[in-house]
Amino acid sequence: MTNKAQVKVATAAYPLDWFADWREFEAKQRAWVAEAAEAGADLLVFPEYGAMELASLGGDNVAGDVQGSIRAVSERVDEMNALHGRLANEFGVHILGGSAPVEDGARVVNRAHLFAPSGAVGHQDKQIMTRFERDEWGVSGGGPLRVFDTPLGRIAILICYDSEFPLLARSLVEAGAEILLVPSCTEALEGYWRVRIGAMARALECQCVSVMASLVGDQPRIYAVEENTGLGGVFGPPDMGFPPTGVLAEGKLDAPGWTYAMIDRAAIEAVRADGHVLNMTHWTEQAERLPHIERITL
Repeated sequence: MTNKAQVKVATAAYPLDWFADWREFEAKQRAWVAEAAEAGADLLVFPEYGAMELASLGGDNVAGDVQGSIRAVSERVDEMNALHGRLANEFGVHILGGSAPVEDGARVVNRAHLFAPSGAVGHQDKQIMTRFERDEWGVSGGGPLRVFDTPLGRIAILICYDSEFPLLARSLVEAGAEILLVPSCTEALEGYWRVRIGAMARALECQCVSVMASLVGDQPRIYAVEENTGLGGVFGPPDMGFPPTGVLAEGKLDAPGWTYAMIDRAAIEAVRADGHVLNMTHWTEQAERLPHIERITL
């Protein structure tokens, strides 16, 4: 496997549309992939629940119903995956497709697929559900965390809320992850910032790069994704080899389109080995401190 030292990533602020037929969805996906590929991107990241627009193919009654929308999207996932596989091969890019609620036996999971131009494909299930997913949608935590060995480096995926839990990211970087993809779906600005803060904190703690994609805009006819806010962003540790803010690139709030950044894998290796601080190396020192908490009354 030939590894790229410099990886250009495109991360989406992606608006949901309403489609009359499958051809409209396919045309939209092709246009988005083509635009990023023509800009030189190696890795394209679509957001959490980006597949929910497929519910529109079932009509208003289906798309506006909790179980109907899940079933309509789940039934189209294989077809969507085949499309993304073809596009990855045609344009020579890696694609993280928009995640979808997928019926997996007796449960429903939130699943995102990663496609390589070689035709290889893998998936990552969301681990920890938000209150809405648990209580209203009935979505469950899915399969194990995974690290994907690719020519672009070792990539892992933390879907939205998962990025807010540091032990998940830590387990991935201990398994070799260099780049964390954070596809997200957030209704309000505070939700966006929770995920962004999580993505930036994970980049700091793990001395890696995190790539956040967002759903944007309103689609009142599709259950659960009626309102969306966010932007694309790429974040690293605020240390040597990276911007002082840790922000490699960010789009404009709620403005649809791609945000691009160059990821220098050598910079990740260098900051982990000899940064001004060594968060990744010093992580284990926390454990020896925890049993020694003293409670003092003043």
